[in-house]
Parts: sequence; C-alpha cells; structure tokens
Amino acid sequence: MNEQVVLVHGIRTSATMWRAQLAYLEAVGIPATAVDLPGHGTRMDEDFTLHEALHTIDAAVRRAAEQGPVLLVGHSMGGLLSLAYTGGEQTPPVAGLVAASCSALPRGAGLAAYRMVAGAVNRLPDHGSWITERILDATIPSETRADFGAGGYALDAQDAALRSLAALDLTTAVARIRIPLWFVNGQFDQLRTHERLFRRLAPHAELIVVPRTTHLVTAMRPRVFNAVLGLALATVRERS
Repeated sequence: MNEQVVLVHGIRTSATMWRAQLAYLEAVGIPATAVDLPGHGTRMDEDFTLHEALHTIDAAVRRAAEQGPVLLVGHSMGGLLSLAYTGGEQTPPVAGLVAASCSALPRGAGLAAYRMVAGAVNRLPDHGSWITERILDATIPSETRADFGAGGYALDAQDAALRSLAALDLTTAVARIRIPLWFVNGQFDQLRTHERLFRRLAPHAELIVVPRTTHLVTAMRPRVFNAVLGLALATVRERS
C-alpha cells in the first residue's frame, strides 16, 4: 500500500497554499489531499467551528488510510489542529505528522495581541490586502507568491478561528503523540515562542529550523519543505 499525504492549511488561506507541495508529491507518485477548513477557500460561506475543523481532518485522514499509511501535514493553524487531532484521546490512523510553523500555545497575551492586530488590519480599506500583498512580494518567490491568496482570504472566519484555538489542550495532545513527528519552523517565525516546551513534551520529535525563513516556510522555501516531506515519507515507509 502506497503512502498517503493529507495537508491542512493555515488561518485565512486555503488548500491552494499547498500547490508547490502537491506538485512535488504528484511528481514522486504520492497521492495527496489538501483540505479546505470551514470558513476558508471553497467553504468560505460556512462558519468556522473547532468541531467541524477537526472533523474535516478526520474525514480526510480516514479516507486516505483506506489506501495506505497517512502522513499528516499542517501549517500554522492547520499544524495546531493536526497536533490536537493526532494527540486526541482516540488514536487516529496517522503514521507520521509534520507540524510546521506552529510551535506556540494559542492563549494568553500572545493570542490577544494577535487578535487585536488582525482586527485592526481587517478594519483597513480593502481589509488591508495591500499590506498582505507587499509582505508576500517581499518574502515569497514568484513561483509560489500567488498560492496563499488563490483561494481567497478568509477574513470573516479569522477571529472565530483564533478564539476557537484557545480551547485546544495542546500540551496534553503533544505529550500523547508517539508516532514520528517533525516540528518545522522558519528561523524568523514569530510562532516559535513555545518551541522548547513542545520539544520537552515530545522528546522523540525532530526539530528542523529553516535558516533565513519566516512563518511562511512552505512557500518561502518550498524545495526545503518538500525535502522534509521526502524525509518524513521515507520514515513512514520504513516503519510500515
């Protein structure tokens, strides 16, 4: 049975953020599914709820598991959700997990500040889209620059999603994970605040820090991230 990959996007973006990874996986013959979470991408007319977000991941994982061992890959919010899902009370059929740009607990002053800044930007003309585009133009290679916004930006779902993430018991979840686990962070990622804690909770996990890279590691350094996927898939293959 062939390995399968399920990809879970971050907040505001959609399944389109994984275009570089989907192209790589197709080229090496690995079936992959990139989901849209509620309130995002093709599901932008839905309300975001934690229950439906986790159900979306579970449904995709279980479909993929019928064909082979599953490598679950999440970025930012998608990484936090994937950690919570994999480390839940009922062990799901996941053979390996890559959690990118999500080594932070979404709670307290940090979360409050993030929500405040996001709300302020959202109140700007055109929801501050010019700021987003300038940041992407300055940091992302031309071949992946459009991928984050190709499915639209889920501005209306953003605050509900941020509030929901505070309910996740990530310390318990991460400590429960026993499968191969990789934390992948950009050197200048603002969500590395609890990186040491996550490593203590999951001492078997591998930490990969990508130099000269920000939060958007999948698009800023797609070849490096794809190499991590290759490593993870080889590990899953060997274990299975």
